This record gives sequence, C-alpha cells and structure tokens, in this order.
Amino acid sequence: MEEEDIDTEETEHNDSKVTAHIRGVLSRFAQGDATDYNELVGKLNQSGYLSTDDMPSLLTSLKAVFGMDMWKYGPDVMEVLVYLIIRLATSSGEFVNSSLDMLVNNFMPHESFMEELNEPRGVEKKEQVLDRVHSALIKITNLVPLAPMRLCPILLRRMPDIFVTEPVVAVYVENMLRLESGPIGEFCGSTMILAVVDRLVELDLEVGWDDILPNESNKGIFDTELEEMYDDFDDGFVLVNQANIFAEKLDSLMVVTCRHIRSCAENGRLSKVFNTLFHCFHSSVLNTQRSKFAQFFIFYACSLDPEECGVSFAFMLADIFNCNTEISLTRMSSVAYLASYLARANFLEGHMIAWTLRRLADWCVDYCRLVDAEEKTLDPEAHKLFYSGCQAILYVLCFRMREMLDDPYLESVIFGFPLQLIFCHPLDPLKVCLPSIVEEFLQQAKAASLFTSSEAFGGAAKLDMYFPFDPFLLKKSDRFINPIFLYWSNVGQSKSREGDQSAKFCMFEMVSKGLSRFASLCPGISFGST
Repeated sequence: MEEEDIDTEETEHNDSKVTAHIRGVLSRFAQGDATDYNELVGKLNQSGYLSTDDMPSLLTSLKAVFGMDMWKYGPDVMEVLVYLIIRLATSSGEFVNSSLDMLVNNFMPHESFMEELNEPRGVEKKEQVLDRVHSALIKITNLVPLAPMRLCPILLRRMPDIFVTEPVVAVYVENMLRLESGPIGEFCGSTMILAVVDRLVELDLEVGWDDILPNESNKGIFDTELEEMYDDFDDGFVLVNQANIFAEKLDSLMVVTCRHIRSCAENGRLSKVFNTLFHCFHSSVLNTQRSKFAQFFIFYACSLDPEECGVSFAFMLADIFNCNTEISLTRMSSVAYLASYLARANFLEGHMIAWTLRRLADWCVDYCRLVDAEEKTLDPEAHKLFYSGCQAILYVLCFRMREMLDDPYLESVIFGFPLQLIFCHPLDPLKVCLPSIVEEFLQQAKAASLFTSSEAFGGAAKLDMYFPFDPFLLKKSDRFINPIFLYWSNVGQSKSREGDQSAKFCMFEMVSKGLSRFASLCPGISFGST
C-alpha cells in the first residue's frame, strides 16, 4: 500500500474517532451531563486565543461538528447538535458560513435512506430533522443580520443538478420552497423560486418528444387526441431511456412546485408570489423553444386566482406581443403562449377570451393597413409577427367558437371581429397558417355563418409555431392540471351561466382587477389598444 493511501486511511480513522467522540459528548449532554459539552464549547469559542499546538485539535473538532449527519441520530442528539450549531453561528462571524452550510447539507438524507422516506418511520424522521433544520436557520438569520445574504449562495451551490436521483432533487426543492414560504423568504424567496423554475426548464429540455409520443409527429393538431393517447401508456411515460428518467424527475418537481403554489393560495400569499412567478416565466420560460411541461407552473397558478392572476397573465402576454421594442422571437412566443392559454384554460370566462381576441384582431387590422395593398408575395419570414397573430386567433376560435356562439352577448362580439379584412388581405394568412388549424376554423366558421372562404389554404410555406399549453403528459403532476384544462374532446360544451348581464358584469370586474394587477407587475409597459 502506498504512503498516500496509508495517510488517507489514518485521517479517515482519526476523523471517525473524533466524530464518535463528539457524538458521545452530545449524547451525554442530552442525558444531563454537561461537563464534556461545556469543555467542547469553551474550546470552540476560544478559537482566536488558542496556541498553535491546540489548533489542529480545534480544527478537527470543528470538522467533525460541521460534518455531522442529523439523519443518523435520535431527537435528543439532534436537538443538542442544532443548539451547538446555533451557538457557533452566533458566537463568531467566522463560523456563520460553516453553520449554514451544515444545516443546508442536512436538507437531504443519504441516498440509502431515500427509500424509507415514504414509509411511516421515514416520514417521522424527515419531520424530526427538517423541523429542526429550518428552525435553526430562522434563529440564525434573526440573530445574525448578514446570514440571509450568506445563505442564498450556499443554497444555490448545494442544489443538486439534474443528474442526481429523483428523490434527492425533490426533497431539496421541497426545502427551498419551504424557506420561501417562511420568514427567510422575505430575503431570498424570489431567488429560491427562480432557481426551482430554472431547474424545471433544464429537466424539460432533456426530454424529447420522441421519448413521449413516438411516431406521432406527422399527425395534425386536431387528429392527434393527445389526451386519449395518454391511455396507451401503462404508467404515463415509458422509461426506456435516459431522457425519460429526466421526465420522471421533472414530474416529481412539478408536484412539489404545484403543492407550494397551492399552499400559497390557501395562505393568502398567491398575489405576492405571483409577481415572482411572472418574472420567472418571463426570464426563464418565455423564450425557451419547445418547452413541453415546465411552463404549466404559471398555468396552474393562474387557475387558483383567475380573476386577478389569470387575467393579468393574459394581459402581460398580449402587451408583449403589441410591444414594438421587444424582439420578434419574444413577441411570437408571447402570442403562442397567449393563444394556447386562452384555448386551454377552462377557468377563463368567455368574455375575457373575446376581449383579448379583439385586441389581437385590432393589431392584425392595424398591420394590414400598414402593408402595401398591392403586395402579393407570401413571405412568412418578413411578416412572421402578422402570421403569428392570425394563427393565434384561428387557434383560439377553433377551441372557443362554439362556446362563444352559445352566449348571445359573446355571439354579437365575435360577429363584430374584422375577420374578413384580416383573412382576405393580400398577405393571405390562410395560405401560411397551419392547414389543420385553418381547416378546422373554416368548418366551424362556415357552419356558424361567421366566415367563408373559397380560396385555397395551407400552402407550402407553413408557419413554424407551436402551442405550449398542449396536453400535459406527466403522470403524477397531471392531477393538478387535468381539472383546469380544456381538452379537444370537450370543445363545444358550454359553461352554465346565470344570465347575460351577470356574465358581462363578471367580465368587467375581471378586467378591472386584472388591469390593476398587471399595472403592479409591469409599471413600464403600456396597454396598447383595447
């Protein structure tokens, strides 16, 4: 055996002996014998005055204390250990980071313990450890003013990456969000939520559509009943490769995230948290191409407060699309999200949907007036914003037209849309938008005598655009999304209304609240045409 290996073994053996000694000291203190404990604390508190000969012993003791795993001990030892950590953090500034790091490291048990987390014994142990960890973090941040600033970098550094096993990632994220909802959230809550959303997006990008719905890429939007195809899989996703392992992790994190958002709503915090969720969506999700499921955290949040959060989200997307200072990619993403949101969110009132569609239609009309009436060349790239807006209108009407036509007031609104002016313009949007969407729209519009066209549609230059709130296919977290999601098979089933006047009043009240909420979120953005 080489000398280096011998030295390593001796160091580990010595560390083990010191750790055992520290554990013994804590155990005796828990049983009422404070002699050794007081001696240990005295030595640690006098670190600045120890001789050079005593420093190695001190450093070894500190290393043992800060490296202790609370999950291995009973409640009595845990209690004393936490008390010691708090004393160290508050007695000397040099121990603050190490104390915080030790507590954060105890967010997660050793992987060998993970299988027990769902069993009664594991649940009890988890509560014993994490209650003490979070209590200690709160006490330290209350006593050390700079502790929250030091805690955030530690939390981000310790956060498991996407390659760590699913239970470990889920437990850590659960603890991050627990911090967000507690007193420490005032200092680092937005950082925690942003880190969680970034991790959702990272996992989402590792999942390919080929891993979810193989051999379905050539089917049209309305030919592919994704919600019915869900039954073809025994367990939602079939874990056949590494990508679907990422999907399983994403599924678990979506459960944790949705639970946290629901808890915020139950505790009257959603209005405050939604500000952060909105900014996380804008910065991390909006321009992420072909995101599949991560974006549903904002969809779910909107459903818990449709009159304010739900309306303001639609306003935000519409205004980004209308904002000339935004880059084209962002504007196209926003209108794709808006169309998908209006089409799929079954918690939105028809009046809100019609009002937002009218904004899109007005923008398209203004665009048509700016374009030379003699221009005949179809150029999806040159006019991609216009075609994106047109396709958004078509898509929403495919899902919502029947519902709106069942309401006398909405029927009058929808017949007032300038559809003829937009879709019969020389730019010929019906020849550029996806054929399956155009065909479905024309069938419904013709049956309702809303719009007819004898022109050919769906040319070779198809608009490359997807709708990000398509059916949600993650098994465990589906229970949060399924009840609030409009599937194609349910299109045309009208909501019950008490009366036209009450519905209109509800719409105006929602718009008023939504404008107020949106103004607080985006004070620098104008609302454009209404």
